[in-house]
Amino acid sequence: MPKQRMNFFESSDIDISAFTPKAREDTKAPAAAEVKELAKAANFPSREPPKPGVAKVPEKRAPRIHRTGRNVQFNVKASQQTIDQIYAITEAHEGWVLGYTLERAVAALKRELEGA
Repeated sequence: MPKQRMNFFESSDIDISAFTPKAREDTKAPAAAEVKELAKAANFPSREPPKPGVAKVPEKRAPRIHRTGRNVQFNVKASQQTIDQIYAITEAHEGWVLGYTLERAVAALKRELEGA
């Protein structure tokens, strides 16, 4: 007949208060100061999070919500300098929106290409 396991939930006379895990010290590990010194000498980056206030957060533009009848989205990758120039032109003229700036730029490019 096979042995049956003891059911700990049925019996309350078991005393396990003397049971504690053994504390084991790792004797092979180098000291923390030695590890820091070696990491610094090897130019190993720290994985600690950056200190608060150090990271520079880029400025966010105010959202542009205008009802103009333009309902098709046009996404394009461009350099940051080009995007900044488009926004600067739009902001320099009161009442302009990005769609109108794009329409004017396309019209100017067409005139330039037809003249060439």
